[in-house]
Amino acid sequence: MREDTALIALDWGTSSLRAYAMGEGGAVLETRRSEHGVMHLPTGPGIDTPAAAFEATLQGLCGDWLTAHPDTPLIACGMVGSAQGWREARYQPLPARASELATAMTVIERPGGQPLHVVPGLLQAGELPNVMRGEETQIAGVLQSLSGAGQAPTRLLVGLPGTHTKWAWVEDGAVVRFETFMTGEIYAALSQHTILGRTMVPGSPHDESAFARGLRVAQSALGSMGVLSTVFSVRTLGLTRQLAGEAQPDYLSGLLIGHEVAALAPALDAGMPVVLCGEPALCLRYATALEARGLPPPDIRAGVTPLGLWRIAQAAGLTRIPGSNLP
Repeated sequence: MREDTALIALDWGTSSLRAYAMGEGGAVLETRRSEHGVMHLPTGPGIDTPAAAFEATLQGLCGDWLTAHPDTPLIACGMVGSAQGWREARYQPLPARASELATAMTVIERPGGQPLHVVPGLLQAGELPNVMRGEETQIAGVLQSLSGAGQAPTRLLVGLPGTHTKWAWVEDGAVVRFETFMTGEIYAALSQHTILGRTMVPGSPHDESAFARGLRVAQSALGSMGVLSTVFSVRTLGLTRQLAGEAQPDYLSGLLIGHEVAALAPALDAGMPVVLCGEPALCLRYATALEARGLPPPDIRAGVTPLGLWRIAQAAGLTRIPGSNLP
């Protein structure tokens, strides 16, 4: 671990943990990964409580970092702050920017070591409340990356494709609204646990034309009655030999993403820049769907979680290397 390390940052999710040794300006000096996510913690002698399991995981992944630099601050985001995590970090209400996240962090005292600062998730209150945990740090990372490139718009829409896709409206650095679409989870459920999967050939090479066909159906008059009226076409197109089994997974993907973007479109401001953040191949699918809707090509960013953790840590005054606090 280098002497100029200013922060140890953790992205602690359900299935895995990533640790980053970070230096000046949020530069990642070293990265490590563990399979001990929140739902896969180690067991064994001496691990008799959940807290002990979390501490053992932390020590196993970066104990040498902690020993070499015992004064280096620790920050974490993700499911480590959930009800199933090390300690629950309460949700922060909207609007929220890095400064609000910084002041609302949950501090976990660690005997003989630096405390762990856990970033809160976000809560959108209302008749249908909405939450995110982990994505708030990705959004902070997007803003940090844009700021570093001199491209910090006043208003921005951030899309975070995944199992539960989030769309967040950002104004003056604050998340003011967000929506959740369970598109990824619904895709998995339909393809693995319904009759639609009976004719699909999983693991087939990506079929761009089948994906585009699904987009066209979802975004045309054929899809006007909603996603529940179109998904059965995966089966009927196969039964009538109009769509091969190898093409059906991408057709279904196009249908679901197309319906998501169609539902989102009325809330989009044509002049608002869009940034997609996540796994690049999935982001490209969403970019294709947005462009098929007549919207400008979005910016695509990946790997911004460490930057988000840095931004929040700096706003909290945790970083040892001098730098101005961020909004």
